[in-house]
Amino acid sequence: MSPISTLLEQAVSLRLLRALDMQFARLLADDERPAHMLAAACLSAEAGDGHVCLPLSQLTRENLFNGRHPELAHALWQAAGEPRHWPTLLADWQALSATDRPAPVVLSGDRLYLHRLWHHEGHVARFFQAQAAPQQFAPAQVRAVLDALFGSQPEDWQKIAAAVALTQKTAVISGGPGTGKTTTVARLLAALIRLSEGALRIQLAAPTGKAAARLTESLGKALQALPVSEPERQRFPTEATTLHRLLGAQPETQRLRYHANNPLHLDVLVVDEASMVDLGMMANLIAALPPQARVIFLGDRDQLASVEAGAVLGDICRCAEAGYSPVRATQLTVLTGCEIAGRDDDVAPPVRDAICLLRKSYRFSEHSGIGQLAAAVNAGDARAVEAAFSGGFDDIDRQPLNSAEAYQSMLTQIAEGYRPFLQRIAERAEPAAIIAEFGRYQLLCALREGPFGVQGLNQRIEQKLMQLQLIRRPAGGSRWYQGRPVMITRNDSALGLFNGDIGITLPDSEGLLKVFFPLPDGTIKAVQPSRLPAHETAWAMTVHKSQGSEFDHTALVMPAQFLPVLTRELIYTAITRARRQLTLYSDENVFRRAVQLRTQRRSGLLDRLGRGGQ
Repeated sequence: MSPISTLLEQAVSLRLLRALDMQFARLLADDERPAHMLAAACLSAEAGDGHVCLPLSQLTRENLFNGRHPELAHALWQAAGEPRHWPTLLADWQALSATDRPAPVVLSGDRLYLHRLWHHEGHVARFFQAQAAPQQFAPAQVRAVLDALFGSQPEDWQKIAAAVALTQKTAVISGGPGTGKTTTVARLLAALIRLSEGALRIQLAAPTGKAAARLTESLGKALQALPVSEPERQRFPTEATTLHRLLGAQPETQRLRYHANNPLHLDVLVVDEASMVDLGMMANLIAALPPQARVIFLGDRDQLASVEAGAVLGDICRCAEAGYSPVRATQLTVLTGCEIAGRDDDVAPPVRDAICLLRKSYRFSEHSGIGQLAAAVNAGDARAVEAAFSGGFDDIDRQPLNSAEAYQSMLTQIAEGYRPFLQRIAERAEPAAIIAEFGRYQLLCALREGPFGVQGLNQRIEQKLMQLQLIRRPAGGSRWYQGRPVMITRNDSALGLFNGDIGITLPDSEGLLKVFFPLPDGTIKAVQPSRLPAHETAWAMTVHKSQGSEFDHTALVMPAQFLPVLTRELIYTAITRARRQLTLYSDENVFRRAVQLRTQRRSGLLDRLGRGGQ
């Protein structure tokens, strides 16, 4: 075995690379081309970490393994021939194309891509560029409808967002918690219904079942407060679905029922929690849209990016930093009555005119610790973070996690957090009431493994609940017990269950244990445990899995030592899952370092938006 292969295997054993990265490198290069092997392994690893591409400027000895294990990085660099000019080294690589022919790896400018991700990124860029052309209603008519639905205020970003979406085929509305994204969309849909001739086929979707259910509930509440007639009310959609259900995901395959050759049957699509939509899903969704469709993407650009590759919403919203073009600003001023200033910027992508950033939070006042803390974390302002924790707010609490005693105290507090839910089970409440009670408290983790991760904490919480006699595990070692919460981790369209769906284990009318899942339409489905697709216990869940959900009381556990996965976006996302109460279990230094670290998702989307997707 060559030195490069031996060293790559060593990196796999140290979990610096995945076995998949090693196999990909061996597939595309041999030991006689060690630099090609190294480039292939690094590119595969970057994709595994959520990056869309690998800039050649990042492919250096210092950047290997993000600075971890410098001795191994140095040895690998030497085994690869100490590469100095990557474009020249890669020029004769048969597995690589400069976008002019099909190949597993694509070099576009300075960026190295897996072909699939390069193709998806170009598709998404071309869509947002091509769809930026406005679709006009009569301005006077739009102004009258918006005034009737929003009123007349000198600065109303919800109204501006509606005007943006009414005059674009594709619009992006981003805002933090409590900025009224759902309220805005409810009024926007009412405006579309009033302005459009004939029936509109409107569809609501979100990345997960939980997010779809929350969109259904919140939009229904917003609709009740709208000044609309009964015929108009009847034209509103009544429930949201998941993106997987919308596209007709097929079990055990990557095939989708709806695609470019079989487009979706809709006129208007609203996609909530768009920050969770990865590059591949966005490309699939775009491909399945009919030509006439309007699309409105909602989300919080400051939340965690998708688990899979890409940060599509965040990249697109960066275009809004240039402000509206002067022509667009004048148009929006006429349509809303709000004074909007435009900015000349010849290099700003035109998609900036299809974006609106909501700025005012209606949920968190100046007396809210959660709102103060979220804003401070989002700004990376360590002093403001400390001011929030020391400000006497009763809705945020920080508990030290620096000893075995503190850890055990945390477990006791978590068990108490779940006590009301388990009491509802003991009272034999209806499944709907039990499920609602479970949604009031949730423990979130930054990690999956270890004593501070999902797996370790789920086991320890079960032990604590048994110790307190709040749950009872059956004899025989079965994992199933009354009250066990489970999360689906693999889609099963045949059962109608999808990744992220949460169910509660309860006895049915005959006393048999089944898992009860709330569905987006408000109904509840009971499934035998043996029929479930891949799943896991959900006393604790990762912050990533919590996106699209909200809880009255959210608890966040951070590990005792700092790790690169602990970022500002992760903490901000966890904080904004809390409606009324947040408890943080963390070492102060670990928390402070995490607030300073921003997530960096490498992609070429922003650049390609300015180049028409090329």
